[in-house]
Amino acid sequence: MSDDIRRLSDELARDPTSRVFIQLGEELRRGGQLELALRVALRGLERHPHDADAHDLLARIRVDRDELHEAFDEWDTVLRLAPAHVGARKGVGYVLFKQGRLVDAERYLSEAAERDGDDASIGTALRMVRRLLRYTGDGKDAGPEDGAVGSSAPLAEAERRVEDEARRLFADILGQGEQTALLLDAGGMVTAGMYVTADGEDVAQEVGASLSGIREEATRAAGHLDLGPWSSVVFETEVATVAMSPVLDDSLVLVAAARSVPLGLVRRVVRQCARRATTWLGDMG
Repeated sequence: MSDDIRRLSDELARDPTSRVFIQLGEELRRGGQLELALRVALRGLERHPHDADAHDLLARIRVDRDELHEAFDEWDTVLRLAPAHVGARKGVGYVLFKQGRLVDAERYLSEAAERDGDDASIGTALRMVRRLLRYTGDGKDAGPEDGAVGSSAPLAEAERRVEDEARRLFADILGQGEQTALLLDAGGMVTAGMYVTADGEDVAQEVGASLSGIREEATRAAGHLDLGPWSSVVFETEVATVAMSPVLDDSLVLVAAARSVPLGLVRRVVRQCARRATTWLGDMG
């Protein structure tokens, strides 16, 4: 048990009416202790049935348990209690997206983005939904009988086309050279590009996870050195040259090239990839 969970549990034991159960439930949820988190949330709601944040907590636990209908109901309750709640709009948008109801998902995510433009995850989700709508013809929501969206393409086909578009985003810039490129979001998730090893394996997600938070580190370092906003950085290692550049929504472009590739070419490629990523991200913003 972590120190935070122990401290919050002790505080709740001393005062069972405390709203600290929301913090405790969230810590348990993040730690993967979903059954215990669910019990804490439900007990807390017995004492605070009109607490919007408590219902929001329960909704997020329900999502982690893959109980989307129950999560939707909880976020619907949140919006009735607190109509301006951004997290609930984001959550409803997520559930609608998972249900294939893209038009409704786009509306809720747009409202969330208008209320909290600093949450990069909302922007990422909104662009994904809008790209799917672009590939699904007239944009009508899926019918419950077939799971299709619109008349031009089923949702699965639209998802495949969006994924293919993202994977090939930098292909023409990279050509056939010994280099690869990724676009990472603020959380280190790969949103475009590929990272293919010498044996042909795509390890993009693993690379992205290992680089989570690196943009913030680069920004912090530039600030400490009084260098102003950074536009790119290049690392030379024993096996590769790696270049990075920040783009929209706290995203990051990364280019990795073999040591045999001239340094000037790597710098030019990362600039071109950054421009491409900026256009691509802004296209559906």
